[in-house]
Amino acid sequence: MNGRQLARTTTGRGGFPGLRAGLKGAAVVAAGLLALTACGGGDGGSDASAKGEKSGDKAAAATRTVKHDAGTAEKVPAQPKRIVSVSVTMTGHLLALDAPVIASQATPPSVITDKQGFFTQWSDAAAQNSVKVAYQGFEPDVEKVLALKPDLIVGASSGAENAEKFYDKLSVVAPTLLYRHDDVSWQDLTARLGKDLGLEKRATEVVAAHDKRVGEVKAAITVPKQSAALVRDNQSAMTVFTPESAQGRLLTSLGFTVLEPSAGKGETQGGRSDFAEFSQEKVADTAKDSSLLFVSHTPEEITAATARPVWKDLPAVKDKRVYDLGLDTFRLDYYSAGNLIDKIEKAFG
Repeated sequence: MNGRQLARTTTGRGGFPGLRAGLKGAAVVAAGLLALTACGGGDGGSDASAKGEKSGDKAAAATRTVKHDAGTAEKVPAQPKRIVSVSVTMTGHLLALDAPVIASQATPPSVITDKQGFFTQWSDAAAQNSVKVAYQGFEPDVEKVLALKPDLIVGASSGAENAEKFYDKLSVVAPTLLYRHDDVSWQDLTARLGKDLGLEKRATEVVAAHDKRVGEVKAAITVPKQSAALVRDNQSAMTVFTPESAQGRLLTSLGFTVLEPSAGKGETQGGRSDFAEFSQEKVADTAKDSSLLFVSHTPEEITAATARPVWKDLPAVKDKRVYDLGLDTFRLDYYSAGNLIDKIEKAFG
């Protein structure tokens, strides 16, 4: 079973632009919340909490308190029914869990997204689950989120779609949970989401399916004797992913020895340990005799990169040990990890 088949069999479920700060913004949000209350919709977070309070001992079962990476959220539904994702990155993790995502932030369409701005690795799953575009752009549109009547909002506290500075405003709409995704494996993040959303069983199944697939492919491939240099060509520089990166850990689990960039020669960003950047002139010293596995490139971009004078004489280029890991490997979730495994199986099977 390949990554896309796994995605299909495991998927099924049945900023603040436009709002001025201060009194005007508060009035709009308050008015929206009053409208939701007047509608009497059972999907609202406040309504669910009220029901829990009226039923005494059932309150604990109806809601929970959750610690997340931007604080602590109270009255989180034990079984949310209308989740709005304000992070296109987090949406993939939620879909893999069969979480009831009704809408998601979208990015401007590009080569790594569908025409709506959803990442291609999970856009089919989003379509199957009728996930709508909540808004397009990296700053949350609180008015549009409010109109969707979520009982829970899930977002990121890292990356381009970091929603921490909008946390208070989003929390007025519904309980809000924000998570870092840049310093944790997708498996650990899946387990954490499973616990916080009451989907522990599903989280265990998702990780187990991935682990099974890793074992199958590891037994079926022949790994090169050379180390694997996970690289991204940025034209003016080169990014090398370390063994600590999500991509590096996945390659290691498949039996590869992942190149450790030379200490002191690269520059990391923000103290991160998952990659380092090197000037193009240092490609030969950095890659050495490692096989080159390109992260997040088109085949045309790989051809152009390896034709440059600083690349073309590398042993990996001369010996045709250059591999394309796919456009969606820039950030791993359950879906893109499965696609990367498929690429490895095809290249090294």
